[in-house]
This record gives sequence, C-alpha cells and structure tokens, in this order.
Amino acid sequence: MTSAYIMEKEQFKEIQSSIPQEPGIYQYFDGKGTLLYVGKAKNLRKRVSSYFLSFQENQKTIELVEKIKDIQFTIVDSEHDAFILENELIKNYQPKYNINLKDDKTYPYIIIKNESFPRVYITRRKIKDGSTYIGPFTHPLAVRELMNHIKQTIPLRTCTLPLTKKNIELGKFKVCLEYHLGNCLGPCQNFQSETAYNESIEQVQNLLKGNIKPVIKTLQSKMQEEAANMQFEKADLTKRKIEELETYQTKSVVYTKHQHPIDVFSIAHNDDQAYVSYLMVQEGRIIQTHILPLTVPLEENKETILSFAIHYFRTNLSSDAKEIILPIELEDKLPGVKYTIPLQGDKEQLLALSQKNADYALKDWEYKQKLVQVNPIKDNSILQELKEQLHLGDIPVHIECFDNSNIQGAFPVSAMVCFKNGQPSKSDYRKFNIKTVVGINDFASMKESVFRRYKSVLAKQQAIPQLIIIDGGKGQLNAAIEALTELGIQQKVTTVGLAKNLEEIFFVGDKDSLKLNWQSDAQRLIRNIRDEVHRFGIQFHRSKRSKGALENSLDQIEGIGPKTKDLLLIYFKSVQKIKEAKLELLSEIIGPSKAQILKAAFEKRQD
Repeated sequence: MTSAYIMEKEQFKEIQSSIPQEPGIYQYFDGKGTLLYVGKAKNLRKRVSSYFLSFQENQKTIELVEKIKDIQFTIVDSEHDAFILENELIKNYQPKYNINLKDDKTYPYIIIKNESFPRVYITRRKIKDGSTYIGPFTHPLAVRELMNHIKQTIPLRTCTLPLTKKNIELGKFKVCLEYHLGNCLGPCQNFQSETAYNESIEQVQNLLKGNIKPVIKTLQSKMQEEAANMQFEKADLTKRKIEELETYQTKSVVYTKHQHPIDVFSIAHNDDQAYVSYLMVQEGRIIQTHILPLTVPLEENKETILSFAIHYFRTNLSSDAKEIILPIELEDKLPGVKYTIPLQGDKEQLLALSQKNADYALKDWEYKQKLVQVNPIKDNSILQELKEQLHLGDIPVHIECFDNSNIQGAFPVSAMVCFKNGQPSKSDYRKFNIKTVVGINDFASMKESVFRRYKSVLAKQQAIPQLIIIDGGKGQLNAAIEALTELGIQQKVTTVGLAKNLEEIFFVGDKDSLKLNWQSDAQRLIRNIRDEVHRFGIQFHRSKRSKGALENSLDQIEGIGPKTKDLLLIYFKSVQKIKEAKLELLSEIIGPSKAQILKAAFEKRQD
C-alpha cells in the first residue's frame, strides 16, 4: 500500500508519476482522516489523475476533490480482485461519496443461527456472529410464507436451550410441547442426532435458494421408508409435507423453459437516486423479487451502479446462478458467469418485467419528493428523527393511524386520523361502521376498515401515506397487512403496529418489538397521533352508542315499528325528550293510537 499527501492540483502533479499504473483500488481521505471515497481502476494513475487534472462539471465531484487531503492505493492482481475489494471497503466503511445502500433495517432477514442445532427465524438485526443471513427481503409477507412452509415441512427446534453435546449427554433437558406436536424431533434429549439435524438445515438452505426438488426427493425417500416399515401415519404426514411443497412450487409463475438458475437485473436512476430490480429464477419460475434503493452521491454511470447491485444481491442472497440477464454490457464481470442481453423471447420478457418494477420504484420516489416540496415541513427535524428511529426509506410526510372501538362486541366502529407534515389534517379523517363482522373480532374489523380506506384511495387516485400506524398488537397489524396485500399496495407503504405499551412498535414478521425513547420528539408525535385517533374514535363510538341505546329502547315496544321509530328519532333526537313530550304532540307526529301505546309503555317502565 502506498500513500500520497496532497493539497492542490499542482501538488498532485508532483506525485502523479509515483502512482502505480496497475489494477487496484484507491481511497480518498479528508484532513481528519475520514474516508470519503473508494474506487477501483484498471490503471490507478490514469483513473486518479482524471479527478485532479480533468475539467469537472459535476458539482458533487468538485466538492469531493476540494476535500481530498490524502490518497491511498492498494495494488491487486486483477480487475475482479479490485472489484471485490472495493465492495468490501464500501460495505465496511460506507464512505460519504460512494453509492450507498439506503437504510434497509426495515427489511427482514432469515437467519440460520451459528450454534449447535441451529435455529432458523426472521430477524431485522444483522450482526457479525458467524450466523448465515439470507436477505434482506423487501417483501415481509413473502418471507413469512416461506418460513411457514419451512415450519410445516422441516421440523426444527425453536427453543433457546444451549444444546451442547455435554448438556445433552448429562440429560439436562426435557422435550417440550413442540416435540409432541411434531414440530421438533427432540434433539435436546438426543432423539435426533446433530448429523440428522444438519441434514434438515441443508434442506432449509435448498428451500431458501429455491431448490425445492432436492427437498421433495428427500421427503419421498422418507415416505417410502416409513411405508415399508408400516408406519402409515408418519408416511401420511410426510406425504402431506410433500404436497405442501408442491403447492408452494406451483404458486410461482413459469416464465421461461430454461431450467437452470438465472438472475435478472434492471436499473432505473436519475442524478441522485437509483433503483435496481432483481428477479431470482429457479426451474423457470420467479421465486424471489427484490428492489434495491441506492443513493448516488457522485455522478455514476449505469454500469457502476448495476455492478454494485449485482455483487450485493448475489452475496446477500447466496445466489450461484451461472447466467445473469441484464439490459446493458458491463466491464466488471464475475468469472464463470454468462452475461446475457436478450432482444426477444422469454428472457427478454423477464427483463421487461424487472425493468417495469425498477421504473415504478423510481417514479414513486420522485412523486414523494414532489410531495415534500409541495408541502414544506415546518419542523423537518421531528419527522427526520421518526424516519431514523423507524428505519424508514422516506421522511413520513403523510401518516395515517387506525383504531377499533367497541364495548363487549356492541356498536363496533373504526376510526382513522391523518397527519401531514406532523400536523392533523382533519379533512382527511375517516370513520367506519363495521359492516362485515359479527361479534367481537378486532382483527377482522381492522382488516375491513383498512381495506375500505385504501380501496377508496386507489379508486380516487389519491396519495398513499409513507407510514400507516395500527393501534394494536401483532394480530391487528397482520390483519391490516392482509388488507393491503389484497389491494396490492403492501410494498408501497411501511405499516407498523403500536402495542398497548406506547414504547413498543412492531413490524410485520418481527419477533421482537422496537422500543423508542419515551422522551424523544418522534415518540411525542406518535403519542399525539394515537391520542388523536383515540379521541376521534371514542367520539364516533359514543354518538353511535347513544343512538343505538335510543333505538334499542324503542325496539322493545310492541306496536312501534321501524318507520315510527325513525320519525321519533328525527324529531326528538333523544329518549328523554320523547318521554317528556305531551300526548298531543306525539299524536300529531305518529297518530293517536301509537301515541297512546308509547305513553303507556313509558309509564309502565317508570312504575
């Protein structure tokens, strides 16, 4: 590694000849030693000189050059090695002027834990603990579905017991309910060996990569063995697992006759933002789709951005596909991988589908930026803090919050309040009489109100919020997600659940909650939003409850039908005023005979 200290272009000329002309990476530092930028080059001298000796039109590049006080070089054997090293340095140090992955903490990973008898579960925290992380996944519902199939077909432990060989031999543990339910094979009591358990983990890895055939083949062999041993109940259970996997497989749409694994990439970008769409294709089917948002601090071309994204996806999703479909030619290519730019046929259709997703993501981002500009935020710091605490992709300029209200299942209603730029937008408040739910069912009530709200929003082509808050636990949150999924917009908005404890926020698929600082401005804003939806919901529920009590009291009087009841409600508004009304007035409104019946009923109740 070599280093050169510079202050101005003239000083750079003095050290230019000392810069190697070999492949490698270069790092720019400021006067405080902070890493500003990492780049790769076929010829280090030629590439670095272009920053200092060529005319720069891009303001961001000019700003970078002005800050550079130190350059360091690392020579490598090949361009590919330079590419790998560049990506590792960017990932580890996240320099300010490099292409940066937008905060993806909202997105879940599937983790295979680094431990004896590894657990497999969903997490949003990626730490360097030796575990295998698959992801991140931008479709949390798809991850939950995948985990559901894993649970139903491959028995694994879910406990946190330290299953070391010594602990098992000493008999420290007893099997739990999961063992008796057939969800775990009891490694804690040595009912399942570590070798057999690791074979199950290998099946999980195959499923996560989309290789379903090896898993089905293993289960078929197991079923035949169980049938041969006359263990017909076990064989039937294994058969159902095979059917479950086959059903999961047929849900994927066949897009190509080619059976080998294929990765499909496309890109949409402007000067500041890029979106790369990725389709993972196995056995002719799309088994995973992802959109990667990237900030572009410097003027970067499509080739550089796409190369970065390809390396990111294939590393994090453990893809080993030997063919990559993409829209443009790349200089940086992975060894042993075929790069295809299709012009027709099923591969071109795959590329067109990927491009459609990338174009939509960029268009949606540009729309949200316009929304921020049209509605300037009076106190951007609070919304910025909320964005950071919830790990949102965009500042939540537009927030909507839902709450249910009922008393012992009677008069169920839902309320929705809307905040724009951190302030209540009362003209956008909505209230919902629950129509399709009978009895006490908060989950179904939440699903109905969320579905009705955004079905109307889509029909009127109105803006979808950046953040939806569901006042309730995981059940209500999952119900809301079901509604958004049916409408096809679950990926366009971040939806969180707000538990009874105001400090706890749940994301879809998360095992643990996110606890916010009680005294933070972002938490105060959430508290204000929840107080407002409570106030609005209780007010609506109270009015409906009062009306319901009035209607019920009149329903119990024989001879007073629905039409008569409606006349009384319209005129008097309350039970007390009907009771106080004189017989003559009642006779004028509903007739003498019914007036007599009504008066007699009230007098009887009073007695």
